[in-house]
Order: sequence, then C-alpha cells, then structure tokens
Amino acid sequence: MSIQFPEKSIFICDGSKCGRHKDVRKHIKEAIKERAPKGAVEMFKMECSDRCKHAPVMFVQPSNSWHCDVTLNDTEKIINDLLS
Repeated sequence: MSIQFPEKSIFICDGSKCGRHKDVRKHIKEAIKERAPKGAVEMFKMECSDRCKHAPVMFVQPSNSWHCDVTLNDTEKIINDLLS
C-alpha cells in the first residue's frame, strides 16, 4: 500500500509565535484552493521550527526553500512561484 503525496507542498510552522499569523495561513489555503488544480499543492502545518524570531516561517517543496517573516504580500509571490 502506498500513500500519494502532491508534487508541491507548503509546510507552515504552527508553533506559538508562527501560529498567531492565521491570516497568512488562511490566505495561502484560499489561494491554493482557487488557483491550483485539486491535489496539485497541499499545505501542511508543522511543529515549531525553532525560528521564532522570524515568525511566520514556511518551507516550500519542491524548491526546498525556507521563507521567514512572511507577509500577505509575500504569500502571493510564494504561490505564484510554486504554481509556475
């Protein structure tokens, strides 16, 4: 038995400081739902990444890139880059 995972993923830290930025997480979730084909991109909450000084923090695959101090404007570029 195998589990299917999307080719593209966004992992968002859900630690105590990053988790306060619900607007960023909500915006990414809505953008994925509206602009990506179903199942093409998935968002995951991850445990604290221990980078609290730079909250919110996210990790994007397959680009293997970390993003910190993410704003709503940053999310647009992250999503656009991921979907291109």
